[in-house]
Amino acid sequence: MISPDSPPLVSPSPCPPPPPSLPSSPVPSSPAPSSSSLPLPPTLPPTGEVMVLALGRRKQLILIALSILPNLFLAFLLSSDDLITLSPPHHCRLPMSSSLADARPGDSGGPFQCKQFTNSSRSGTVDCENGWDYNVTEGLKNNIVTEWDLVCAQYWVVPVEKVCFILGILAGCLGLGYAADRLGRSRTLLTSLTLSVVFGVLVCVSPYPSVFIVMHFCLAAASAGVFLTLYITRLELCEPSLRLVVTMVAGLMTVCGELLMLAMGLLCQSWRGLLGAGTAFLTLFLSYGIPKVFPESPRWLLLLERSANVNLFSDRRNSNRDSRDEESLSELDSEPSLSTRPDLSFTELVRSRNIWKNLCVLGFTSFISHGISHCYSSFSNDITGTAPSFYWTFLLSVTTGGGAWVLLRVTVDRCGRRGILLLFMTMTGLTSLILLGLMEYLSKPAIAVFSVLGLFSSQSAAFLCIFFTAEIMPTIIRGSGVGAVLALGCLGRLSAPLMDLRNSHGYFLHHVLFASFALLAVLSILLLPESKKKPLPQTLAEGEQYRRPPLGRRRRDNVPLLATPNP
Repeated sequence: MISPDSPPLVSPSPCPPPPPSLPSSPVPSSPAPSSSSLPLPPTLPPTGEVMVLALGRRKQLILIALSILPNLFLAFLLSSDDLITLSPPHHCRLPMSSSLADARPGDSGGPFQCKQFTNSSRSGTVDCENGWDYNVTEGLKNNIVTEWDLVCAQYWVVPVEKVCFILGILAGCLGLGYAADRLGRSRTLLTSLTLSVVFGVLVCVSPYPSVFIVMHFCLAAASAGVFLTLYITRLELCEPSLRLVVTMVAGLMTVCGELLMLAMGLLCQSWRGLLGAGTAFLTLFLSYGIPKVFPESPRWLLLLERSANVNLFSDRRNSNRDSRDEESLSELDSEPSLSTRPDLSFTELVRSRNIWKNLCVLGFTSFISHGISHCYSSFSNDITGTAPSFYWTFLLSVTTGGGAWVLLRVTVDRCGRRGILLLFMTMTGLTSLILLGLMEYLSKPAIAVFSVLGLFSSQSAAFLCIFFTAEIMPTIIRGSGVGAVLALGCLGRLSAPLMDLRNSHGYFLHHVLFASFALLAVLSILLLPESKKKPLPQTLAEGEQYRRPPLGRRRRDNVPLLATPNP
């Protein structure tokens, strides 16, 4: 007999000869009896890049196109706030019995818009009691200002509505970004789409300004969740060579959506019709909930599979003390189903200093680039004393945004993310200093050129901050990371309605503060890593590997502020 300690090699003596089909090598034909009770190690899952390539090029492009198309109609809900709150020239409406020829003040502005003359002299005036007449020359003929008379004593309602709208976007980016990490991209997208449709209908039927402000806040939060979820899902469907191209196409689709929104507003001339059209178009994308139409992100599924494999392996190790029969039964009972969320170690997250550093730098840069854009668009009003045309301001902002995406596509893949972000923030700070310091010596065309240049560079930096964050944040917290950077950008955008609420008092100090912060952001960008042509990190440990490259190519710098330990 063969002793139990002998290896299971094929030997010619007491055992029968092996079949001719089996090789005569020392490889055992069956596992040893003593090894049947040992746990099998879990198989290593493929990388995120492999799972994306496994989709096939055709299916990958179809899913990317499906993630880009909603941007065309999200602009109806996210970019129409300035259009539906535009205050046209107005004056007091006279009672029908009035016969005074000079009782109706002109549209030149000032207090005559909000007062009514009691006699032929311009000294005696009273408050308007019969409403206002509006001379609508731009925008919608029927917006919330003209429908509810939000002028004069009620003018403060419009800046408050703008503040609440931006705060809604901020809340949606933070809350639904976290939900995208914990519950999945697909579930969060469908939830956000459903909420957008529901609150879009409620906004269109709002009877009072207070109801409109609350419903518009909720609509902004839900629409921001749709935008954020589509952004990170689109990025996770691409390999490194396609990420920037796809993001640029999505940005240009948003630009086309803003132009389409303006054309739709001129066509329908009603704020209810404009928001209703955006809600109706967005309803079509609820079909993404049909099985196999818009599946879950493969990179998030990879995290889900890893979490399930780790749980299964730990359960099997704990059950090794039982007998074979009890083990077979316990494995069937303790076999875990796929978890609904990947495991996240909050202790490891708190200790991830490199991830926090990158997030703080990009968030600070996003805050500056979004906040200083209002300063450049308001320079015409600050210098000449006349407010620019709404169409001019809107089209200038949209076209510079489209040009920024084209320039990013040309330069970022060649020069790197960090270098181009450093260049744009330097341009933003320099143009601010030139406009603030040499304003009295520059001509109006020169002021206009520097204002457009500053607006262009600040928008480019804002777009690149979000793209940069999505590339260096690991998949397990990518939604929360991108949402936090977008939320800090919304804090910068709050400067515009807050200045309107205070009638632009302190504008010069406001611009000086943002210009100083822009120069500080230039120094902090040196702490960022470079993500060009690198795979997206999956876990926190992989995200910690994204370190700042040395300033010199042939030596490692040891500057205390810039030094980061290599893993």
